[in-house]
Amino acid sequence: MLLDAEEFGRRFVECERSAWRFECQSTYNMSREQENLRLFRAGASKPEGHNSRWHERVRAFSAAGKTIGRVRTVRRPLSEYQRYQLAWGIPGNLDAGEDIRILDLTDLEFDLPPHDFWLFDESLVVELCFDSDGTLVTRQQLENPDLTRYLAWRDTALSHAETLSDWNARTRH
Repeated sequence: MLLDAEEFGRRFVECERSAWRFECQSTYNMSREQENLRLFRAGASKPEGHNSRWHERVRAFSAAGKTIGRVRTVRRPLSEYQRYQLAWGIPGNLDAGEDIRILDLTDLEFDLPPHDFWLFDESLVVELCFDSDGTLVTRQQLENPDLTRYLAWRDTALSHAETLSDWNARTRH
């Protein structure tokens, strides 16, 4: 079932315990980020309130006793978008309460999917499909997904990922 933005947003409201994302694209091309990406490129300071809507969602999620997290895969050299995300996006998300881990696949290979997905309450899967430029094409909620496979992908990613601070220290990023 294809989901529009509103239907997808309801998955966060309706889930009872957890939302978890596997994030593997080297770039994401979202119109709402273009100005901030331009500022990042120019060496400007991060604007006050950067990504505040997401931070509010994460805080509300946590206040309701739910967990939210993701594993962000990277390969060196990092794309411009990954540098932006690691510098401006992820630190604020962590401060808001999201559990984000970095999985550096530069010298590693695991059985992981080539696409992003969200796993809600370990039972509902929404795959995200992107064009080669990082533009979101579809959000598809899977009917009768092979949960064993998605849970294994999540567990593999989490077992090999590290915190942002550990990754930064290890890579001297």
